[in-house]
Amino acid sequence: MAVEYAVEVNNVSISYRILNNISLRSSLFHKRTRDEVFEAVKDVSFSIEPGGILGIIGKNGSGKSTLLKSIAGVFSPNSGTIDLHGHSVSLMALGVGFNGELSGRKNIVLSGLLLGFSEREIEERMDDIIEFAEIGDFIDKPVRTYSSGMHSKLAFSITAMLETDIMLVDEVLSVGDERFRKKSLEKMKSLIQDKDRTVIIVSHDMKTLEELCDTVCWMHDGEIREIGEPGPVLEHYAEFMSAG
Repeated sequence: MAVEYAVEVNNVSISYRILNNISLRSSLFHKRTRDEVFEAVKDVSFSIEPGGILGIIGKNGSGKSTLLKSIAGVFSPNSGTIDLHGHSVSLMALGVGFNGELSGRKNIVLSGLLLGFSEREIEERMDDIIEFAEIGDFIDKPVRTYSSGMHSKLAFSITAMLETDIMLVDEVLSVGDERFRKKSLEKMKSLIQDKDRTVIIVSHDMKTLEELCDTVCWMHDGEIREIGEPGPVLEHYAEFMSAG
């Protein structure tokens, strides 16, 4: 019997083209400069069954957030395929999806619509989102005036209350004050108890990944260094980091 997956990532590679600065003299004399290409993700493959909880860890610049944004559909990979099998997906991350000139309240509506919810469904959850976010009167002020902690609180609240089949969480659980982090962790635990909800969490917090995930993927320089049960993978990652 064939295994059904919620997420299938097959041979995905993602590159950025870095434009070199061109001097006025070079442009006048039509001298060509060679653009640099940075490979952020290199031939990555993995699958997650419905209800699976995958943690992704790795040092800064290892391609974790780039991969997550590609799974969310923020941009397409240069090669390879990502198949979500028709499931709805939401990305919980700092700096993604908010219009800085709009208020928090209006961004809740905008984010909900982008996730495929109707205005009525969003309105029904509005009070719960605002209450959970705990940002007070700032809910009616432009998001550009928010601190990073307030931004993360609102981002988490929207995704937590507007539940999708697949939740992608990028470091948001580790931002904000200690009480809100604990509250967010408890909310995440309750969300992932749904056996049909699939979750991918990017974090540097090994304790959180060990507590929440059934599989951990260690990424290094854009590649998967190791993937498997949380205990051994996190232990090998910790040894690698301490040796460095």
